[in-house]
Amino acid sequence: MRTLKLVAVSAGLSSPSSTRLLADRLLQAARYRLAEQEYAVDVEVVELRDLAVDIAKNFVTGFPSEKLQETIDKVTGADGVIAVSPVFTASYSGLFKSFFDLIDPSALTGTPVLIGATGGTARHSLALDHALRPLFAYLRALIAPTAVYAASEDWGSGGDEYTEGLPSRITRAGNEFADLIASRPERAGEDDEVVPFEKQLADLRLD
Repeated sequence: MRTLKLVAVSAGLSSPSSTRLLADRLLQAARYRLAEQEYAVDVEVVELRDLAVDIAKNFVTGFPSEKLQETIDKVTGADGVIAVSPVFTASYSGLFKSFFDLIDPSALTGTPVLIGATGGTARHSLALDHALRPLFAYLRALIAPTAVYAASEDWGSGGDEYTEGLPSRITRAGNEFADLIASRPERAGEDDEVVPFEKQLADLRLD
């Protein structure tokens, strides 16, 4: 049975936080969908507030702490990443952006990413498409079609005949994200032989 690694990155500042809650719910939805497809799933949640000092020091010194480097490696080595930020001044938080600024621009290439955000009012939901989606497009990640924004009034709301409630949006987003992960070919293992391009050319028979 193939084991998949999912990492959720939460930029919530309080404890507990609605940002962490949304990250957990999205992670749960994706995990449930992958379990239905008979995948074993390892999950981990990264709380960026616990790394705030390490992130700041990295910008000053140019070197990550051991803890920060381990976290970066977990995110870039995951089969899928869930990234959730609170919205401040119509965009993602500075802590959220600072962390992803430390990731090599090619490290998330092709990695399925599910984006989410939280805020006090639904008017900030455009931050998903105007801030978070362009960020991960720049990192060349494979962004799940449905992003989830949770305003304060969304928690506990089931929606109505015109609007999907938060639980429905979480389920749909988690399913799409899980299907993206499941559709990707398995990564080559470290012991697999990588044949240099020059040798491949030399081995070609053109007659």
